[in-house]
Amino acid sequence: MRMALFVNDVMTQEAGFTNTRLGMAAINSGHEAWLISADSLKFDKDDKIRAVARHAPRKQYKSASSYLADLQSSKAKTEEICVDDLDILFLRSDPQEEKSTRSWARTVGINFGRVALRNGVIVLNDPNGLAKAINKMYFQLFPEEVRPRAIITRSKQAIRNFAKEEGKAIVLKPLTASAGHVFLVRKDEQSNLNQIVDALSQEGYIIAQEYLPEAARGDTRLFLMNGQPLRYKGKYAAFRRENIEDETSSSLHFGGTMKQAEVTDSMLELAEIVRPKLVQDGMFFVRLDIVGNKLMEINVFSPGGLSSAQRFEGVNFAQAVIEALERKVQYMRYYRRNFDNVEMATL
Repeated sequence: MRMALFVNDVMTQEAGFTNTRLGMAAINSGHEAWLISADSLKFDKDDKIRAVARHAPRKQYKSASSYLADLQSSKAKTEEICVDDLDILFLRSDPQEEKSTRSWARTVGINFGRVALRNGVIVLNDPNGLAKAINKMYFQLFPEEVRPRAIITRSKQAIRNFAKEEGKAIVLKPLTASAGHVFLVRKDEQSNLNQIVDALSQEGYIIAQEYLPEAARGDTRLFLMNGQPLRYKGKYAAFRRENIEDETSSSLHFGGTMKQAEVTDSMLELAEIVRPKLVQDGMFFVRLDIVGNKLMEINVFSPGGLSSAQRFEGVNFAQAVIEALERKVQYMRYYRRNFDNVEMATL
């Protein structure tokens, strides 16, 4: 199998990143695993897509740190490859990592990925699905049962009315997928509301959202693959973050302690509710961020934390992902690379 991981920048990857785990697992399974940075693609005069890509030099690696060290060093194979000849192009760049000086990079993978579809390359997640998800409005298209109450507006009065209706507190954040602040506005702090709205509105529309008190205790992060909770060797790919909010500040800072997750029937029900749309949009690999009985986010661009799930569950979940990709490549060979990418994404 010839695959490439499309990332923001190969040289900024870290040993704990999911991209690193996936690349190493692919190589250890005997496959090609190239990494492509956002600035290294080219649409050529023969209508082919080419990219300057990097590949680790060894055939086996025992640790993610040694794999990444080789990949980012002068030992790495650096070649111009033809993307159209790949079996898999795995779009793993995060639009939120692209600052204003690199705003052009937010949709590069989507645009080039669409062209790669023409020659039967399996592009994951489906680039047309990712185009729908480029800002947080995508989250509002899922059933209201799974998400906090919210309005999206630039009106201060509308946000004030929403805050009054909610009572205790609301959360404010920018609609755009670019990096931005998330603010918790309590009932007794609403004198600051105009100032916060003014700051956020510089980035465009604002999401005013119901505050979930359970968020102060943490969230559970559950991975989905092929539209289903990722389960390998009897273990769910999930982990928990505790104490993720700094409640002494109006600006929410996320961090916290990683712990083993308990995947409940309620979480599995949430996954089942969102499954039809994820399948419809060709979302192969996704992470749900769950607080209480609601979803706080559906990460479809670069779900991270797979190494945390692996550490707590003692299972190599990256290997499960590679095995799923192997099956897709086999299907495409049977059908002579003639299969709809959206359908292939979640088979």
